[in-house]
Amino acid sequence: MNIKNRIFAILLVFVPISIAGNFLHWDVTLVFLSACLAIVPLAAYMGKATEEIAVVVGPNLGGLLNATFGNATELILAYAALEEGLIEVVKATITGSIIGNLLLVTGLSMFFGGLRYKEQKFQPVTARLNSSSMNLAVAAILLPTTVQYTSAAIEESVLQRLSVTVAAVLIFVYCLSLLFSMKTHTYLYEVGDADLDQESGEAVSVKKPNLWLWVGILLLVTLGVAVESELLVNTLEEATHKLGLTTLFTGVILLPIIGNAAEHATAVRVALKDKMDLAVSVTVGSSLQIALFVAPVLVIAGYFLGQPMALDFDPFELVAVAVAVWLTNSISNDGRSNWLEGILLVATYAVIALAFFFHPAAA
Repeated sequence: MNIKNRIFAILLVFVPISIAGNFLHWDVTLVFLSACLAIVPLAAYMGKATEEIAVVVGPNLGGLLNATFGNATELILAYAALEEGLIEVVKATITGSIIGNLLLVTGLSMFFGGLRYKEQKFQPVTARLNSSSMNLAVAAILLPTTVQYTSAAIEESVLQRLSVTVAAVLIFVYCLSLLFSMKTHTYLYEVGDADLDQESGEAVSVKKPNLWLWVGILLLVTLGVAVESELLVNTLEEATHKLGLTTLFTGVILLPIIGNAAEHATAVRVALKDKMDLAVSVTVGSSLQIALFVAPVLVIAGYFLGQPMALDFDPFELVAVAVAVWLTNSISNDGRSNWLEGILLVATYAVIALAFFFHPAAA
């Protein structure tokens, strides 16, 4: 068992601790922090189970499974917040996941990989396609926000209907992107897929994983994530107030780091093995899934739940996303990376995180 797996195994102890704390009415801060720590290993095991099942069911169905469960933790967490009416937290989590993956995780991957290798390469064609897709995501957020701020008397229901329509377009584009990557242009993604197979386990060619065992694990950890997300959301507002944090900072910075911790570790680890194709696939692919699938699904879910979830983001969040997309695109378009470019991305994330920390948002 490597160090990462040992850490995740140790963190599992916070699952019963958080549940016990909730039933025993411990201080909300303790329940909140323990639920945060409990989600980290559960998200890791969800990703591991998905990878193992993908090995058994084949590349096409496996790719769809990975695409569906790639950000399941964030989706479950955001849905729990949506049910409680914490709309701003949901939007902040979407913003933070995109920013965190593009700047922090990609930056750390390029930095640590660049310390070991003078220059690392990845598919420039794929990078440009990802750039175009992220530009679409920014436009999809920008336009409903612009409609709201340029229309003095627009009704909330009209804005939500606009957002649902835009969400349908984004989901359609996301489905087409899956068709592109898994069917019509698979050759552009073959390097990353081969690396992923090696990363999932060298014994794959000798003995396939036990399908039903991993399906059971996937169901169990998904249930665990749902329970912990409920505990986290129920204690979020009071706990963050006691900790001196705003809900905006918590949603944009803290929650995405918790939900993406396993992916963060994976991206850095493969970058250290000079597999930057896979590292970029993990980080940028996750951001695209958040923007083109998770956010639209939450908008549609909000419509049916009677929650005013629309794509009208706070202008400050929108600027942060636009900066993250622009800088990542400018650095990655040439298909090469080095440690200095990684530092530039991480430094930008640090500046944005500080700006959100000092932002005078309501707690």
